[in-house]
Amino acid sequence: EKFNLDAPQKDSDILLIGRRHVRSNNSWLHNSQRLVKGKSRCTLMLHPELAQQQSIKNGDLVKVTSRVGSIEIEAEVTDELMPGVVSIPHGWGHNRKGIRQGIAQKHAGVSVNDLTDESLIDTLSGNAAVNGVPVVLELVPTSSQSAAPQSTKKKAEAVSLN
Repeated sequence: EKFNLDAPQKDSDILLIGRRHVRSNNSWLHNSQRLVKGKSRCTLMLHPELAQQQSIKNGDLVKVTSRVGSIEIEAEVTDELMPGVVSIPHGWGHNRKGIRQGIAQKHAGVSVNDLTDESLIDTLSGNAAVNGVPVVLELVPTSSQSAAPQSTKKKAEAVSLN
């Protein structure tokens, strides 16, 4: 069987990829005040062209929706990404029940796992595909921007991306 490098993307022209930061390794470094101080690194990075198309400005709260869930996250407009691609770091979402890392909870961020789709499989490795996840962006109205970022994952129901 041939490996198809051009697998079709469905429902969205915007693709989500992950990233790491030098002061963050998965989640275990998020409980060190020395490493989490300063501006938030759990942001949605997007290209200025895409930001303009979506009427999103640096610092805006954005709802990111995939087939399986949605999160609200602060936008970081940067030319470090290609247009049509957005990036969210993995290892965040420390606001869940049972988390016992006090510093990490104060810098909770959101979990990219709430967007990853268990039905998307990397053909070559057979692992879950955590990059290239189709998403839709929506600016959260200003009155809600003071609220903390949130995440939800839908169970057994599809989210329409149309």
